[in-house]
Amino acid sequence: MIYKRGCNKKGPNETCSKCGERGSCGVYWYKFMWNGKLVRESSKQGNDKVARQMEAAHKTSLAKGEVGIREKKPIPTLAEFLKHRIEPWAKQRTSWIWYRAGIRALVRYRPLANMPLNEIQGEQAGDFAAHRLSEGLQAGSINSSLRVLRRVLHLAVEWGVLESAPKMGLLSGERRRERVVTVEEEARYLAVASPLLASVAAVLADSGLRPDECHRLRWEDITWVNGRNGTLLVTHGKTAAARRVLPMSSRVRSILEQRWAETGRPSEGWIWPAPTKTGHIDHSSLKKQHTKTLRLSGVRPFVLYSLRHTFLTRLGESGCDAWTLARVAGHSSVAISSRYVHPSEDLVLAAMSRLGRHNSGHTENHDETPSGLRTAAMPEQSEGYMVSAAGLEPATHALKGHCSTN
Repeated sequence: MIYKRGCNKKGPNETCSKCGERGSCGVYWYKFMWNGKLVRESSKQGNDKVARQMEAAHKTSLAKGEVGIREKKPIPTLAEFLKHRIEPWAKQRTSWIWYRAGIRALVRYRPLANMPLNEIQGEQAGDFAAHRLSEGLQAGSINSSLRVLRRVLHLAVEWGVLESAPKMGLLSGERRRERVVTVEEEARYLAVASPLLASVAAVLADSGLRPDECHRLRWEDITWVNGRNGTLLVTHGKTAAARRVLPMSSRVRSILEQRWAETGRPSEGWIWPAPTKTGHIDHSSLKKQHTKTLRLSGVRPFVLYSLRHTFLTRLGESGCDAWTLARVAGHSSVAISSRYVHPSEDLVLAAMSRLGRHNSGHTENHDETPSGLRTAAMPEQSEGYMVSAAGLEPATHALKGHCSTN
């Protein structure tokens, strides 16, 4: 069979960010099995008919014994592959910070870094994990490096360096970033934070943006006239679903309006400029300020990403359906959104209460509802019947689109 690798290079000496190739790229390759061995070669042609003729000629030559199975290219070590193929490719992506942390950890462990890619199996990955555990690292940090290793090996298969990638397990006991900041903790934190940190943290807490999405906001992405308080456009993110338009809360609008006025009402440019390589603030810009603010406020430690988790949890508890929540969060699936929703004990009790009324004959009696539990997730008095007298089921909150983003 023949196949064509995609390529987005502009010059012969550039490295393709899709296929990772340097030199000839975007041409047809052919591969087939011969006597139990895989033959895979580039035709160096952009015409599929010529590539098929070359594949047929190669098979004919093998059948006649005129040529043998060509020697395979030497397999690079993990360190060589990371340096010459992965790093140039990953630096062109927004996920470079994630790759960089994993690459550094993998290169430091020499027994794995000096090993050819085709010799890396689950056992070697386990040795790496055990070494990292002996250094006192948590399971989450180790699993992050293992995920990078797994992704690297799959890219090696995709780029034709390896024939297959080994299965690789992760450590159990990983702690997810499920810290939800309370309203009282948020107020104490913002009260002692620096002006820049307070502004960024408030935007994160009221929009559910990923920190990197917030850092990359530009003035041309802000619209002041749409909706009640205006909207902001997210153009870059983790996945294709990250591109979305979000309504601004009154607090976010106030913060951005004040910053816009202080910077001379610009029509374009970064909202959070900084003397960094990218020209805007990044993960390291607020690290020291965040640590200092936690110490001064006395708030239990959390990472700035927890403010996104906090927003989505509050949004889920407000009665927002999972599909709308996934759209607001920029998730590629509803299953991912479920990780961010942790219903409170009161809401679980209210849901069980409604189920009890449903099973007992759709009673209208709401007296057993605990006081103070009426939230957006609970039906009003007029929706006491699950089925109306007209035989129509009342619209659910998912159909009504009852979802608060503030």
